[in-house]
Amino acid sequence: MRIAIDAEKCEGHSRCYALAPDLVDVDDLGYAFVLGTGAVPDGLEDRARLIVDNCPEFAITIEED
Repeated sequence: MRIAIDAEKCEGHSRCYALAPDLVDVDDLGYAFVLGTGAVPDGLEDRARLIVDNCPEFAITIEED
């Protein structure tokens, strides 16, 4: 599983970072980016789904491997 963030859709609410700081980080303006390659470590799949469901702009997607 891998997450991706569409930077053009992100509006900097930082909800994803608040819910899953092990998967994403934010820049100084609050815009999110994936950590590393976006690969979701074992055990964090539920967190990945949670941030997808909580993004108000639908900027985060999951790509199944």
